[in-house]
Amino acid sequence: MRKRTSLAVLTAASAAVATVGLAAPAAQADGYGDTAITKVVVNGGKSVVVGTSGAKKFTVSVTAKDNSGIKKAEINLHGPASGFEQPTSKVTCKADNATTSTCSATFVVDPKVDLYDNKLAGTWYVYAWVDATDGDFYTSEKVGSFKLQRESKLTVNASPEPVKKGKTLTVTGKLTRAHWDVFGDNKWVAHGNQSVKLEFRKKGTKTFTSVKTVKSASNGALKTTVKASVDGDWRFNYAGNTSHSAVASAVDFVDVR
Repeated sequence: MRKRTSLAVLTAASAAVATVGLAAPAAQADGYGDTAITKVVVNGGKSVVVGTSGAKKFTVSVTAKDNSGIKKAEINLHGPASGFEQPTSKVTCKADNATTSTCSATFVVDPKVDLYDNKLAGTWYVYAWVDATDGDFYTSEKVGSFKLQRESKLTVNASPEPVKKGKTLTVTGKLTRAHWDVFGDNKWVAHGNQSVKLEFRKKGTKTFTSVKTVKSASNGALKTTVKASVDGDWRFNYAGNTSHSAVASAVDFVDVR
């Protein structure tokens, strides 16, 4: 069984327990000597996207340097709604050279366990404390940032199929998003009032072009019409935002006769 702190509201007492063996995060940054953090990578540089079920595992890497070398590091994550996450693995530091090391830790976010509120979605920050071999150190509560996003889903259907050239083609779909519930009763819910692009790819080509922008209804529904001209694939494409992942629907091929 892994020992972890959920993405929960931390009281002063629980925060003290959660950080046993660590110095408390500085308000901004603090340090002594020439220790410096030069690079932070979360999930390979991609947003952490979480749906309604299934744990998301990702790595956070912090690269630091000091003229004496790097001894060890501690890494935590914190975000909106007092969200807080500790690594599920020990932080390991691997020397890149005599002065620089990359310290990495694994994190796991389980929507059934950790994500009790949709407000947890948004910009999260990496807190790190790095100790050098000679006693120097550097710490900051915001050495890096990333987006923890509610997963989006998108469907498409173009009809009629086949369709006569010049006739009206109706394209419908639906935009939904993950809902994180305090009791773990997660589900997919409508995502209304969002701008979604309708895109088309002519048969035999590889590139989609934007045809028009459609606004999702309060129930997430999308509906628009176009004139059929040539064979090809239709799809909807949602750009996402800070709290919601980008998503493109599957394609619907339409034969124009």
